[in-house]
Order: sequence, then structure tokens, then C-alpha cells
Amino acid sequence: MSISPPLPDRTDAPISFRLAKLITDVFAPGILVVVILLAVGWHSTGTFVGVGWGLLSAFFCGIVPYAFIIMGVRLGRWTDRHLKVRRQRFVPLAVTVASVVIGLLCLVLLGGPREVFALVVAMFAGLVVTLAVTKWWKISVHTAVAAGVAAILLLTYGPTTTWAFPLVALIGWSRVRLRDHTPAQTIVGAVVGGLIAASVFTLVR
Repeated sequence: MSISPPLPDRTDAPISFRLAKLITDVFAPGILVVVILLAVGWHSTGTFVGVGWGLLSAFFCGIVPYAFIIMGVRLGRWTDRHLKVRRQRFVPLAVTVASVVIGLLCLVLLGGPREVFALVVAMFAGLVVTLAVTKWWKISVHTAVAAGVAAILLLTYGPTTTWAFPLVALIGWSRVRLRDHTPAQTIVGAVVGGLIAASVFTLVR
């Protein structure tokens, strides 16, 4: 199913469009990955040592992939940092998978906390599935990561973090409002991302 091109990003664009763009940018996958790694890192030890492990993992799972995408945008290899064009997603996602594997090796060799290791394994599993699906269909990475983060927060910190789930729906709305995804692509992304994150994290930790 084809998707209409997004509305122009102008100051006279509808308020809903500008709000959707803000939500998409603030809750970008790279940002959410860093946040959840720091949160789980803290929980894993209850000290700033855990945050340090989270930062190490975030470097390979979030910062390196995001920097690679930004560099590609500046060099004209992809149209934008959200990778709206499906055929442009394979290389950045493959590089992200490779970077996550390096992060996993560092955690194993340096003796990182089990919880952080479990989270990175869950991220790796989600990336592999997303990479496979992307070859045929433009699944929403935004909602996949957001749902995964919401599931991990619930498993780690308990029911007090259920507020994160409505945010997944809000992020899905923003992707559809910007015409970057169909409703089906955001829903499937959320279901796949949430299920993989919850199941793998639970099994590994």
C-alpha cells in the first residue's frame, strides 16, 4: 500500500502536523534506546556503576547507529534521520545490528550486569526481526522500539510505569499523521517490538 508524501515542514503547517513532528523527534528510537539502557543500568546495581554500564551499552546500541544515520543524511545517502524511505533502511539497520553485537561482546568480556546484558540481547533480537521484515514491508521502528521500552520498564520497575503504554499509541499517531506509516505498520511494529522485548528480556535475565 502506497503512502502519500508527508506534508511540508513549514511554520504554517497545521498544529497537529507540528505536534506530530515534535513527538516523532522527541521519542525517536535512538533517544528511547539510550533512556531505557540508563534506566535498566541503574536498576541492575542501584548505583552509578550500573549507569556506567548503561552508558557503555548506549554508545553501541544508540549513539553509534544514530551518528551513522546522521552522517549518511549529511552525505546524501538517505533522505532523513527517520529513514522514511524503506529501501534506505537496510544498511543503517545492518550497521546497527553489528554495533549492538560489539556492545554485547563488551558486556560479556567486561562482566556487565545480567539485566543490561538481557536488555541488549532483546534489542538485538528486535533488530534482526525488524531487518527481516523491512525487506518486504515498512514496519514502524518508532512504535516497535517504544513498545519494547514500555514493556521493559514494566518488567523492571513494575506497574508504576504503565504510563509508558499510552505514549506508544501517541507515537503511532504521530507516524501516521506525518504519513510516514499506515496504521497497520504502526500497530504491527508495536506488537512485534513489545512481544520480542518482553519475551527475550524475561528469558535471558
